[in-house]
Amino acid sequence: MKLQTTTDAVLVLEDGTFFKGKSLGKIGTTGGELCFNTGMTGYQEIFTDPSYYGQIVITTVSHVGNYGVQPEEVESDAIQIKGLVCKEFSHFFSRNTAEGSLQEYFEKAGIVGICEIDTRSLVRYIRDKGAMNAIISSETTDVETLKDKLNQVPSMKGLELSSKVTTGQMYELQPTEKKFKVAVLDLGIKKNILNNLVQRGCECRVYPYGTSFEEMEAWGPDGYFISNGPGDPAVTTEAVKSVEAILNVERPMFGICMGHQILAQANGIPTYKMHNGHRGLNHPVKNLITGKSEITSQNHGFAVDAEALKNNPNIEVTHINLNDNTIEGIRVKNKPAFSVQYHPESSPGPHDSEYLFDLFVEMLEKSKNK
Repeated sequence: MKLQTTTDAVLVLEDGTFFKGKSLGKIGTTGGELCFNTGMTGYQEIFTDPSYYGQIVITTVSHVGNYGVQPEEVESDAIQIKGLVCKEFSHFFSRNTAEGSLQEYFEKAGIVGICEIDTRSLVRYIRDKGAMNAIISSETTDVETLKDKLNQVPSMKGLELSSKVTTGQMYELQPTEKKFKVAVLDLGIKKNILNNLVQRGCECRVYPYGTSFEEMEAWGPDGYFISNGPGDPAVTTEAVKSVEAILNVERPMFGICMGHQILAQANGIPTYKMHNGHRGLNHPVKNLITGKSEITSQNHGFAVDAEALKNNPNIEVTHINLNDNTIEGIRVKNKPAFSVQYHPESSPGPHDSEYLFDLFVEMLEKSKNK
């Protein structure tokens, strides 16, 4: 493997703060909302998660790239992040099964990043100040020029992005033993969510964002799944209409992350943009139904309004975040619909919450046997 050379790079935040470092990936300029992930492993899954579309990710782990990349560890067909910020970036990898380096992977995808900066200082800064837009450049290190370009980067609040990452056309996934038909509304779905459904006997027909309820219902599904995805759930209005219609026909429904927020919106409960959001593999969540706690994988910058939820007699809180008491799970009373804010598919992350897929399957079976 040839020795890689780097060039000077700079990261500029929207409040004018800047950090100087070295380039990684493609030489260029990129902008987006700056956020951080506290996971120690699973960088390829993070980079290919559609929920990160429009964002520059800071990894808090010290080294990134040391185990290379391989096709089995993607969550979509492309890298979704707008840029990467890390402490140490490894151009070399030590895993025998890897098919290439992260540097080559980023170059092919046109991803711009910066390394060799004090990520602890940066994370502490935005943890206190809140999520904000930023720009990375290895083309120019002139801060004033980059400030002007940064002004053109849209705010994540009010931004609809599911239509940017959804499938271009409907497709199907078949299990070995077909038990149920599940219509999946793709707002930016991760592949391992679909894997978990298929492994449990669900024939999945995945529909693009914007597909009408009538079109999905014409297939005759036993239930519905509403996926994760990027952007502001408050403006993802087409999905809200579909979920309202699903609730009316009382088909079993399970939502994850954006799907959780959409279920809340469909019940008149607003969402809000969080100060920083939750992103990592180590977030503690308590199941209020069982009394047990779970270590969870999370990636979201918006949350369900807890005060509004208290005033809605039709919704029950099922899970809360033990760090800040934000809403992590809800279910609709007297209807077969539930959702969680976190990612039970455990890719990357722990396996504590995979039982949620089993609960959905139990719901499908009960509904089908009526």
